[in-house]
Amino acid sequence: QVQLVESGGGLVQAGGSLRLSCAASGRTFSRYAMGWFRQAPGKEREFVGAITRSGGSTYNADSVKGRFTISRDNVKNTVYLQMNSLKPEDTAVYYCAARYSDSDLTYKARYEYDYWGRGTQVTVSS
Repeated sequence: QVQLVESGGGLVQAGGSLRLSCAASGRTFSRYAMGWFRQAPGKEREFVGAITRSGGSTYNADSVKGRFTISRDNVKNTVYLQMNSLKPEDTAVYYCAARYSDSDLTYKARYEYDYWGRGTQVTVSS
């Protein structure tokens, strides 16, 4: 079991930046692949970014590529999502997710993740 708590969301103007954090419980954080997803009202939860256990590889959705950066600190048991050049269409609840990496993953599919945080709201104004 791992518990995830997101923080760092808020209201920001278009073009601004936010850094989301996801704090994970336990002492086996480094054994989990981590992902960020987002869900806007009336829409399905969509992939934003992911990072492998070691942090050696990252993946980003095309919609955020070049603007968002995912990283992790396995000492602090925390994964981050640095969001730059924010757009109104980035407005959503952002969720942190974890998957114990005991098999091959695409890192991009919701069903691949076992644990989810409660989410943090990001609102980008025009």
